[in-house]
This record gives sequence, C-alpha cells and structure tokens, in this order.
Amino acid sequence: MSTPGAYIRLARIGWVLVREGVVSAVPTEHLPPFARFAQKAAGLLARRRVPGEERSDRLSRAVARLGPSYVKIGQFLATRPDVVGAEFAADLSLLQDRMATFPQNEAKAAIQGSLGRTVDDLYAEFSEPMAAASIAQVHPAIVMRDSGREKVAVKVIRPGVRQRFASDIEAMYLVSHMQERFLPYTRRLKPVEVTKTLEQTTKIEMDLRLEAAALSELGENTKDDSGFRVPKVDWERTGRDVVTMEWIDGVKMSDIEGLKAAGHDLNLLAEVLIQSFLRHTLRDGFFHADMHQGNLFVDDAGHIVAVDMGIVGRLGKKERRFLAEILFGFITRDYQRVADVHFEAGYVPSHHDAASFAQAIRAIGEPIHGQPAETISMAKLLTLLFEVTELFDMQTRPELVMLQKTMVVVEGVARTLNPRFNMWKASEPVVGKWIRDNLGPKRIVTDLRDGLHAALRLAEAAPEIAARTEKFSSEIMAMSENGLRFDAETAHAIGKAEAKHTRSGRIALWLIAATLVYIAWQVT
Repeated sequence: MSTPGAYIRLARIGWVLVREGVVSAVPTEHLPPFARFAQKAAGLLARRRVPGEERSDRLSRAVARLGPSYVKIGQFLATRPDVVGAEFAADLSLLQDRMATFPQNEAKAAIQGSLGRTVDDLYAEFSEPMAAASIAQVHPAIVMRDSGREKVAVKVIRPGVRQRFASDIEAMYLVSHMQERFLPYTRRLKPVEVTKTLEQTTKIEMDLRLEAAALSELGENTKDDSGFRVPKVDWERTGRDVVTMEWIDGVKMSDIEGLKAAGHDLNLLAEVLIQSFLRHTLRDGFFHADMHQGNLFVDDAGHIVAVDMGIVGRLGKKERRFLAEILFGFITRDYQRVADVHFEAGYVPSHHDAASFAQAIRAIGEPIHGQPAETISMAKLLTLLFEVTELFDMQTRPELVMLQKTMVVVEGVARTLNPRFNMWKASEPVVGKWIRDNLGPKRIVTDLRDGLHAALRLAEAAPEIAARTEKFSSEIMAMSENGLRFDAETAHAIGKAEAKHTRSGRIALWLIAATLVYIAWQVT
C-alpha cells in the first residue's frame, strides 16, 4: 500500500524529470491524448537546452539529482527495453555508477558490524577507497597468509543504502500500479512484476554474501574452462555488508591500446568472451548479467576475469532449449520450427496461427542470410524477435529479456575488440555441442531420466497429497452447506484496513495538492 511519503517522492521525481527535460523527450507513440498534452506542458517548464546536449546527458543529470538509488533503478531499467523502449534503454545504459566515496571510518564500522571483528584483526593493511558506486565501494587491503602477504579487494556496503532504497522503491510501485491502471496496453509488460524483480535483484545485490556465493558458483562452473575465470572469495572476511576477494591485476577490456601493448590477441579474447558467455548460459543456466567492459579484465596469463557479480541471470532447461532451438532454426532457415518452439514453450498464446507467426519469423531471418557472417548480430536478431512476438501477445519473460540485454552488451564488447568479428563462427562450437547433446538422441535419455525422477518424487508425496485433498474436499462441502463465513477477528481486520486505506488516500491527495502549489510558487 502506498504511503503519503510515496506520493511526495513521486511528485519530486516528476518535477526533476520535467525540469531536466526528460519528460518532454519521451516518445509520444501510444500515449493517450491527455498524456501528450501534459508532455507539451512539461516542455514549457524544462531548463533551456545547452547546444549539443544529448537526451542521455539530461537523463544522467536528472538521475544524479535524484540520488544513488535512482542510478541503480536506471541501470536495471536499461536491461528492460521492452518496458522503457529501446531508445531510453540505450540512454539508461550510459548511466555511470560512480559516486563520491564515503569516509573510511564508516567502512570500518560496517565491516566490524558485519563480521564482529575489527579491521586491524582482519587485515594487515586497509587503504583508502579506490572506487565507489551507488551500493558499495572498494578498498585495497593486505591480508597475511601462510605464504606471506596477499593483496585483496574489500567491497563494503554504503551506509544507509538499504533504507533509502526501501523508500524509493515504494514510489516505483506507485508508478507501476498507475501505469497498469491508466495505460492498459502496458499490462502485457507486467510493470508491477518488473518492480518486484527490481526490488528482489537489488536486495540480493545489497547482501554481499550472495554476490560472494555467485562468484563461488561461477568459479566452480568454470574451473575447467580455458581463458575465463572469476576472483576467489575469502569467506573468512565476508559477511552481509562486506566481501573480500582476490585482487585482480590486469588490463580493463575497455583499454584497447593497453591490451595491444600487453601483447594480447584481441580476436582470441573476443572469441573466448562469446564462447564463455554462451557456455555459462546453455551449459550451466547461470550467467553474469552485467558483463560490460568495466567489469572485465585480462590478467597477465591472458585470461578474462569477470568481477562485480551483483546481477546474475538464470535459465531453466526449457529456456535453454528454447534459446538453442531458436538459434539453430535461424541458422538452418527452419522458421516453422522456430515458431513451433514458441508455441510449445507456451510463450505465444495458442489462439494465434502458427503459420502466420512463422511468416513473421521469416521476415526477420531472411534478410540476414544475404549478409556476411561477421556483420550479423546475434543480439540484434533476438531484439527483433522480441519485437515481433509483441504483435502476437507474447508475455514478458524477464529471464529472456535479461539474457537478450546481456548478449547485446557482451557482443558489443567483442565488436570493440574486433569490429569484423564473426559471431556465428565463434559461437558454433558451443551452440553446436549443446544442440547435439540436448536436442539429439541424448535428449530422449535425459528426458526419460528426469521424468523417472519426477515420478519417484510424486510417488513419495502421494500420501501427503491425498491427505490434503481430503481436507480440502471436507472444507468445500462445509462451505457449500453453511456458506462462506468470516470470524469476528477477520471482519474487524478488514474494516480496519479499509478505513486506513481511505484515510491514507485523503491525506495523500492533500499532500499532492500542497506539493503542486509549492512547485507552482517556486516557478513563479
């Protein structure tokens, strides 16, 4: 339930976005008439544009005024072009998660509060922060091992960030509920569910134990892979508010000249990056979902090292099979199969015509077959696919959208290393192996084995299911004979909740009115 504070925060957000000219730059397509009128009015209140200023600059300035939580919200929405549109997603992806550092004594207090030991007990040296983001900052430190001194990276949560985010997410919920109510065509995108996903992923990101667990899991998955690794976690010095990990000495993948000077093969790095990402996605169903250049290093041995695993993605067997069959269908020009996969997976409602959907898929696939392989973008292919599925009422699949967005980022990094990089040739060994193992005869054996395990679990649960069914049947019979009744406590609780909701709504309306009067007075 939205509190009066959420309405006040929403009014402030709206004013900042109007003042910085963000609202007037929103595409007018699909907007109802009253929203178009409001957008034109917003343009009159916006600051005068600086010559040469881009929309992304105005958006960055607005987010900076709103605070650190909104940087994280903006970065999350950049992964959802289906919700905010491709143009705004591109602008949001440029948001820099670089904030002012907080005092070292606050970092030490957070470490002691999380681990129950002082910084002097845990580290031989603990240096000033070298970088700070919206959620945490990183300190270089030294720990003593049996083998001697070892340099580590210590990531510490920003004080008060959880409380600020909890307040800001309430305003996001208010926006998403209003969006579903007043813009019915956006319900397909499930804005409230998107906000829930944002809340959940950010809560996970703010518990550094979970980031450490993600690093550990990806490390185990890739321990036998060549050319890719993640930092090792020091679990003794890791808690909810702090994670200590291996220090990475290497060249950032954004530093092309530095990579060349270090003698690294850029084409090989691009190939390893793409193959590693696809291997994590298809083989493991678990991938780093924030693999931009700032989170990727190349160490002295030529290995790609991925850091900052606050955001991860998972794909189940169905989603992995869906992805592989789509890629295979486009490669073999079997568009009917691509269409059938969508229907079999339940992504496209069954009342649509499969032949018509296959025709739409053909419109995407045919143009790419006349192009050189190095110019075909796998990420662009998936983007176009999701645009077409919108015409056939495909419900938003957050895990697939995150996959598509991550693929766009990873492919972009590979293209910066080698603009004419052949994505399909590099991908074939991984995709081809997965298809042979999972879409051929081996698939039947795997499905039979999984089906047998499921049947055994169902048999074990049968007595409990039978008991619950009998109890439920008795309750239904009693309800049919006596009607649905509430006890006195339930009835009292319902009445109290309704009264509170009505009172909160009235208070909120008065607060909004007061805020608007204040804004109008400030403008005049």
